[in-house]
Amino acid sequence: MKILVTGSTGLVGTALAEALARNGHTVCRLMRPQSVVAAGTKKGFDVAWNPTTGELGGAAVGADAVVNLAGASIAGGRWTTERKALLRTSRIETTRALVNALAKMNARPRVLVSASAIGIYGDRGDEVLTEESKTGTDFLATLAQEWEGEALKAEALGIRVVLARFGIILARHGGALAKMLLPFKLGAGGRLGSGQQWMSWVTLDDVVGILRFAMEGAPGKGAPNAASVRGAINVVAPQPVRNTEFTKVLAKALHRPALFPAPAFALRLALGEMADALLLSSQRVAPQRLQQLGYSFLHAELSKALNAVLEKH
Repeated sequence: MKILVTGSTGLVGTALAEALARNGHTVCRLMRPQSVVAAGTKKGFDVAWNPTTGELGGAAVGADAVVNLAGASIAGGRWTTERKALLRTSRIETTRALVNALAKMNARPRVLVSASAIGIYGDRGDEVLTEESKTGTDFLATLAQEWEGEALKAEALGIRVVLARFGIILARHGGALAKMLLPFKLGAGGRLGSGQQWMSWVTLDDVVGILRFAMEGAPGKGAPNAASVRGAINVVAPQPVRNTEFTKVLAKALHRPALFPAPAFALRLALGEMADALLLSSQRVAPQRLQQLGYSFLHAELSKALNAVLEKH
């Protein structure tokens, strides 16, 4: 397959591009003029991409699939008015520009897999959330709804659309886990706030597997084909845990204590609105659609997942 990837320099994009290249796919990295690729991470080839003008390089012609991972980091800075504007434009306007570019193609890709997030559900306590659950009303929920809305416009072009609602992605070298490791290694880790909030996690290996599943379907006779994978899918492992449990399991995996809880007021003082949205909110999310489709998780249980992730270099 020839696959276009936006956001290819990020945590997920880099891992996905490497996996696709290893398996013989042609990876076309849609690159903005100012983008820089780190040495040793370049898989596939670059295609000029300007979301502001909508211009897409001719090398994109003939693509079978598009994976849209573009978006500034949610945890990349305090949520000032300016930061919120960047979070919106880097997702909503970029996705809009991408779909408009696809509309101009004579031969369009068969599928668009577009990133989203379980933040779309808002803070929901102990409620089990599936793809059919209602969406939330806070900033992240509204952002995700608009983001998904832009991607879904590709359906009118005859393109199958999959909305990948990512949970907390566990990887040693980036994302949320990488930020957690230092205080634990120093013996200063602990629960966040009450610790009763649910954390819906997934390993980076499974994220890559699920994105490939969304594009290609499942291997093997009698398995669902790719055409049956469409709409929203919760990209989370089947066993979410409370923050207290996550803390204990991580501490055990690192052979460190977990004695220093971070009070909610201190987190809010340090991070503002972002503390509630990213650290203190509770989302008990089930991968209902993936389980219905028969996706087989590489890492379904937290302790084994963390051990596998932490063993990687």
